[in-house]
Amino acid sequence: MNRSTDAQSPRFRVRPAANWMNDPNGPFRWGGRYHLFYQHNPDAPVHANIHWGHASSPDLAHWEDHGIALRPTPGGPDEAGCWSGCVVDDGGVPTAVYSGIDRDHQGLSAICLAVAEDNGLEEWKQLPVPVVAGPPPGMDVTMFRDPFVFRFAGRRWALVGAGHADGTPSVLVYDCEDLYAWRFAGVLLDGRDAAAARAFGTRAIGWECPQMWETARGDWVLAVALWDGDPLNTAYLTGHLLEEGDGALRFEVGTGGPLDLGRDFYAPSVLQDTESGRALLWGWSWESRPREGVDRAGWSGVLTAPRVVDTHEDGTLRVVPAAELELLRAAVPFTATPGPHWPLPLSYDLLVTARSAATLSLLRAASGGELTVRLDPASGTVTLNRTAWPRSRPDGTAPLVLPTLRGETLTVRILVDGSLLELFAGDRAMATERVYRRDDDVPELAVSGRDVEVTGWALVPPSPA
Repeated sequence: MNRSTDAQSPRFRVRPAANWMNDPNGPFRWGGRYHLFYQHNPDAPVHANIHWGHASSPDLAHWEDHGIALRPTPGGPDEAGCWSGCVVDDGGVPTAVYSGIDRDHQGLSAICLAVAEDNGLEEWKQLPVPVVAGPPPGMDVTMFRDPFVFRFAGRRWALVGAGHADGTPSVLVYDCEDLYAWRFAGVLLDGRDAAAARAFGTRAIGWECPQMWETARGDWVLAVALWDGDPLNTAYLTGHLLEEGDGALRFEVGTGGPLDLGRDFYAPSVLQDTESGRALLWGWSWESRPREGVDRAGWSGVLTAPRVVDTHEDGTLRVVPAAELELLRAAVPFTATPGPHWPLPLSYDLLVTARSAATLSLLRAASGGELTVRLDPASGTVTLNRTAWPRSRPDGTAPLVLPTLRGETLTVRILVDGSLLELFAGDRAMATERVYRRDDDVPELAVSGRDVEVTGWALVPPSPA
């Protein structure tokens, strides 16, 4: 299916022209551009034969795809796939740190390196010997993948997602100041921690894609993807990171909870952008439509819009869309008041401010039912109702409630790009959902409520279709 004529296809977010995409990998700033890599099967819209794809942008809004960056090496430690990881500046050499899997991996990966051979990060040399061949001996680790490298206390450290034979998930930590000589430094956190159990729940048997960053307030945030044999959801913890005298790290947990409250978000990836002083977050949004729809379209998966993540005074996450996304707005906005219906394009950006309860209808089904977002400042809730658009995954029709603060005013941002819907309740909660329009659905905006303001913008194509 032609991407420019596929109504379900996001046109303003990162994804390849066709076939499979999953986790975002290695967001990195280099040569005046943002670089974002991703898991990619170039041959079919299924999870197999995983390569690293690559896109870059000067401004976080307009992206150029560069094709394949890393590919499985015949006979190498990554012969069955180049799985998730990160990219770091190693003394002026951009270096990818990633999970390599062989034909018999059974959930265990090696940690591999690749070095960039050009300034545009399009050519890479994959090193034939991994820096870590597998999990630490004697720990009965059954899941081991997704290295993430960060700096703390003047040194370079790495997290690796893990699960153990007894069903306990964990995050392992390594000292990797020398990127070519890693030292195991213990378990940063595991599922037996009471605060982690409260924030993450107890269903996960492994914690994938661990990410750790320092906020502008000085808090440290740990985000993970929760794996229970299949992707489950995502969560975060905030707290303080401490260096122990024995060369280990300790994470003192404060608070935490779900990272994205939607049902179509996984595998968070963070860039601690020292140039702008921000932490930027992306996630993978999978397809929640039947397999035959994916096969017919010829593509699967998309990355979310970049989000700026910080913490509030109480340690909870603060999250807003990156300001650069406003570059995609059409020059002339449209406004809506209670009453009339306004036609909506395939991709748009809505800013809503309500001082009393209000409801937005975004899509009408010919068979009955509406896609609605209800704002209630008095209760501090935003509710997405999509009963007429069931998902192929569980809990596909249940209303989704995003909590925020009670107050006189409630502000919501809604980003829609084809089938990708991203909802932000103030700066307190976010939700990612996939909503697939049918041919006879009517995309139009209707507003009800006494004191509500809505401003919208069509998204401007970044390049000719």
